Amino acid sequence: MAFDKALIAGKLRRWEGYLEKYRLPAWKEIPNFGLYMEQVIDLLREYLDYLPPELKEEQFITAATINNYVRKKVMPEPVKKKYYRVHIAYLIIICTMKQALSIPTLHRLLPNDLTDADLEPVYEAYVERHRLSADFFVREVRSAAGGILDHENDERISAKTTEELICSVAIISGFSRLLAEKLLLLEGKTLENGGSIEKVK
Repeated sequence: MAFDKALIAGKLRRWEGYLEKYRLPAWKEIPNFGLYMEQVIDLLREYLDYLPPELKEEQFITAATINNYVRKKVMPEPVKKKYYRVHIAYLIIICTMKQALSIPTLHRLLPNDLTDADLEPVYEAYVERHRLSADFFVREVRSAAGGILDHENDERISAKTTEELICSVAIISGFSRLLAEKLLLLEGKTLENGGSIEKVK
């Protein structure tokens, strides 16, 4: 594999700058009048605009996908084929989380029957968590890519090549998904009914 270090460094800095400014829409910024499917898809593409341009050509959300979420009861059904704020908020959470969690796992984390009043604080907390996580991610990439970006960093994790950086972020992604799934498996458990904190030898 051949990567141009200057090009990769420039792309990393550009994406970092974009992520530092990027925010999911606040609850009140999401329209609450009935939208048809194509309007919802266009709106989601606008809201989830942090994908690199090269990946935007792929259809990350389609009518069939949304219909599948409704059919599997991952989100509420539309009202007379129209989608409102509650539907769009569900879709924003689903679309951003499905990159790391399977739909069945996500369904366990997010009940599909929340009312507007119930979902608003959940959604607002999610938007803030998304912002904080993006900020954390930018700092971690800055550290992990120190050898590429030519700045001070933790030498133990710093990738000197693009291949090393790709491996590091893929490994971290895998560990992150495993941790999320492991934590979900502990729902309702205590030390008395199946939880365990035995030390690894």
